[in-house]
Amino acid sequence: MSSVKPVSENATPGFLVWRLSTKWRVAVDRAVGPLGLTHAQYSLVASLYGMHRAGEHPSQRRLADHTGLEPLYVSKLARSLEAAGLLDRTRDPSDPRAVRLTLTDDGREITLRAISVVQDLLEQLLEPLGGLGGERARAFGHELAVLLDVPLDPRTGAGPRPGGTPPPSAEISPEEQS
Repeated sequence: MSSVKPVSENATPGFLVWRLSTKWRVAVDRAVGPLGLTHAQYSLVASLYGMHRAGEHPSQRRLADHTGLEPLYVSKLARSLEAAGLLDRTRDPSDPRAVRLTLTDDGREITLRAISVVQDLLEQLLEPLGGLGGERARAFGHELAVLLDVPLDPRTGAGPRPGGTPPPSAEISPEEQS
């Protein structure tokens, strides 16, 4: 009988981040799909909702910076959400190059429902860490924020090593490590 190792055994942190982000994206896609949204669209409308609540009326560029999505992708998502009647795109009178985004009434209603669904999903994910309000979950969130603040530039990373061997920190999946 073969024994299957858990994914986390011998896995690099990069591999685990990738697996967790993939798991989360798939789960959110499935959770918000019945509301007519994808995970990327959800990220956009939920961020837009939060920014509006904070008194900000962001441009597409500002929303791209906030979400970490490429501006061109945000533009594409915004156009599809506009076509679905969930948001309005208008030219900024003070900067004709900028496009401001606003949720429609339907967009706010769908977004609030989606936020509730995703919050329930997040509670499930963080339950092993004490739930959304747990100390371990807060510490985990802090550690993730620290990592998100690290600038990454593949051009400044280590180049090829002599003999073609990967650096010790190279991303190697558990399957490749066996």
